[in-house]
Amino acid sequence: MITQKMKYALKALLVLGDEARRDRPEALTIEVIARRSGTPKRFLEQILLEVRNAGVVASIRGRSGGYTLIKRPEDVSISELLRLIDGPIAPLPCLSRRAYQRCEDCTDEASCRLRRVFSEVFWSYLILIESLSLADMLGSKAVASQVTGT
Repeated sequence: MITQKMKYALKALLVLGDEARRDRPEALTIEVIARRSGTPKRFLEQILLEVRNAGVVASIRGRSGGYTLIKRPEDVSISELLRLIDGPIAPLPCLSRRAYQRCEDCTDEASCRLRRVFSEVFWSYLILIESLSLADMLGSKAVASQVTGT
């Protein structure tokens, strides 16, 4: 299950993606992003800072400042955002590619039935989630609403 923080990040990026598609896109303030996305302003500042540090958005200072999407929506991976915002996405630490840890109570990963069952489910999920981009969500209101719950 994705966290509320991740939902807020996705909603903000959808707003920035919609703005980027306009004929004359503008930088959007946190207030505008919060209003358009229906997310609380107090959470967006930290979320957008994390997304900015990952090189997905840029912040512009000054009178006409705000945030803009600097990556193409096709290049914004939903699985990478999940990892950035929520951390590892594997259901067991022994299945994580980036945050692998042996399970404390495991004596033999090769014969672990829990690992075997969850790995099959997880790899199917991973194939799907790693193919999803912000462009997919921008292009399909059904996909966006399923992911963000709106």
